[in-house]
Amino acid sequence: MAVGSMVLATAVMLGAFGAHGLKDVLSEGRMGVYQTAVQYHFYHGLGLIMVGLVISTLSGVGSIGLRWVPRLLLMGVLLFSGSLYALTLLDLGWLGIVTPIGGLLFIAGWVLLAQVLWRQSKN
Repeated sequence: MAVGSMVLATAVMLGAFGAHGLKDVLSEGRMGVYQTAVQYHFYHGLGLIMVGLVISTLSGVGSIGLRWVPRLLLMGVLLFSGSLYALTLLDLGWLGIVTPIGGLLFIAGWVLLAQVLWRQSKN
């Protein structure tokens, strides 16, 4: 939950930086990409806190799977949002190839959480 809180803090900082420091610098299209990075950054920061609550509630249940969920989500934030930030701010177009990998990590994390919870509900 602490990691999720820090992810949210950085999302706020980067969101404010974009809204105030980049609005006159980036084109409308690039600003849209930046906003997408911030949105997914926020969503998954909240998700990390939620997963922390689930882990504390289900301690010992599906522990291997539960330990991987926050790792996958955090790696997703780094690759998905991080690549979009870099693409927008540094004009590193080649990083666009990394973004879908981050998206796949998000999906894998949420599917793994669902699997652990379904398994738990059967017990």
